[in-house]
Amino acid sequence: MNTSIYKVLGLMSGTSLDGLDMAYCHIWEETNGWKFTIEQTKEIPYSEEMREYLKNAIYLSEEDHAQLHKEYGKWLGEQAKAFIEESNIEVDFIASHGHTSHHRPEDGVTFQLGDGQVLSNISGKQVVCDFRTKDVDLSGQGAPLVPIGDRLLFHDYDFCLNLGGISNISFEKEGKRIAYDIGMANMPLNYITHKMGMDYDENGKLARSGKLDEPLLKKLNSLDYYRLPYPKSTGYEWFTSKIIPLIEASESSETDLLHTFIHHNCEQIAVQVHEHTNQPKNKLLVTGGGALNQFFIDTLQEKLESTVEVVVPNKTLIAYKEALVFALMGVLRLKGTTNVLSSVTGAREDSCSGEVFFPETS
Repeated sequence: MNTSIYKVLGLMSGTSLDGLDMAYCHIWEETNGWKFTIEQTKEIPYSEEMREYLKNAIYLSEEDHAQLHKEYGKWLGEQAKAFIEESNIEVDFIASHGHTSHHRPEDGVTFQLGDGQVLSNISGKQVVCDFRTKDVDLSGQGAPLVPIGDRLLFHDYDFCLNLGGISNISFEKEGKRIAYDIGMANMPLNYITHKMGMDYDENGKLARSGKLDEPLLKKLNSLDYYRLPYPKSTGYEWFTSKIIPLIEASESSETDLLHTFIHHNCEQIAVQVHEHTNQPKNKLLVTGGGALNQFFIDTLQEKLESTVEVVVPNKTLIAYKEALVFALMGVLRLKGTTNVLSSVTGAREDSCSGEVFFPETS
């Protein structure tokens, strides 16, 4: 085995604004590919004040935005330093996704909050960050970035499916990595449970007890988005304009709505997976919050039938896969090899992306 093990602290903050995910990873390369272990993890929930600040960063003046960039970098540095000290771990460098405040790739704009120099100074560690800008400069979308990790770390699986607010998939096709948003996952489920005064439907118990609303299912399955060719992506705007009106117009109970949406989500995922299966047996890795919903997983396996095995990993990988992949992207950046795939982002070429910072000595 190659004894060169990279000891990396990966930092991830997603659009859900739950908090900061920190994953301390060991990453190394063997003759048959890249390997990893997730050694320690921690989630730091955002305070209500921090959540609102990050959520509304897009509306800040240039001066206030620059100030938040530095303040958030300082906060990241403090959290990383405390985690390293309390865990007594040896860290070669920090790979930080930051928090996306602006993302308009069609205008050549993307910005991840969390000043890398400030983060490096406070933590005392080398930092690799800003993984999206170079791809956008190359006329790419700057997203998704996780498929490089799917290719290098999870190549034993034919498909990698993420069930977050929306569902997205990645797979190899004719030597290229393909990735796109299929449609919805947890977004409608959370919308319905919030109306019921609940954060979520644990294990999909309520959804399992519901009945199928056939007319609603038909309307959902006929939405135009599903007929668009990939690469494609969707988000909250589509949900609010196309899905919420259907939920509000329905006379079904909340449990029936939950049941129907899970069936709908799984049918759309199955359509995409079956379209790209080219062998008798396939393995599909599922991560993201939806992987913890047992009714979602059971229904998905039912729709995919026996040709596809649905694999749900341990809870650590479900929750920290993105932080792990950014740690890997940091390793690839320091090695000077490709870490962003143009086949996924639509850029002119693959790139080795990320800015590198060292602690400044006073």
